[in-house]
Amino acid sequence: MAKLAGPDAALAFVPYAFFFQHGTELHLTPLAQADVTGIGTQERWTLVAKGGTVSGPTSLAGYTILSVAGYAPEFVRHAALQAWPLPSDIKIESTGQLLSALRRVAAGEHVVALLDQTQAAALPTLPFAAQLKALMQSPPLPVAIVAVVNGRLSAARVQALRAGLLKMSRAGDADTLGQLHLQGFVLPQLPGQTVAP
Repeated sequence: MAKLAGPDAALAFVPYAFFFQHGTELHLTPLAQADVTGIGTQERWTLVAKGGTVSGPTSLAGYTILSVAGYAPEFVRHAALQAWPLPSDIKIESTGQLLSALRRVAAGEHVVALLDQTQAAALPTLPFAAQLKALMQSPPLPVAIVAVVNGRLSAARVQALRAGLLKMSRAGDADTLGQLHLQGFVLPQLPGQTVAP
């Protein structure tokens, strides 16, 4: 946050959860959207609980949501779980230890896990997968965004950068992109928002 608020920051490559949470505050304008290898340009987030413990949003009262996106509670509430109005007393916490979080879910603690698409796809491989239940999925949401910070680039520079990023996916830059786990970039397709090319 401090780096992006500094006067030298002109571009940011951030997960969509970060963009959703801090985009207005940091004056981030979407430039391009990442096409991530093995995922694509959009992903769905899945809310997982111990089977038979949660019947709907209101039964999450007193629970904690654990997620890699927990640092962005507005994203969790209003993007990933927008279809599930969460109780006011629910806690949202960030964790990089998803296996431990899922063990806590399976053990019946008052926690649920919000998983990105890759994590959700790996669920069936867990030895305790039968104890877990997917409660709901988000609509398709962007994976990552390249954004201009605080209007620090001229309109001409923005257009040139966008054209360069969009060209990468068809210009034989597979090696460079592959090192970043990317297939390329597309025009931003943000929920409820259209960005002109």
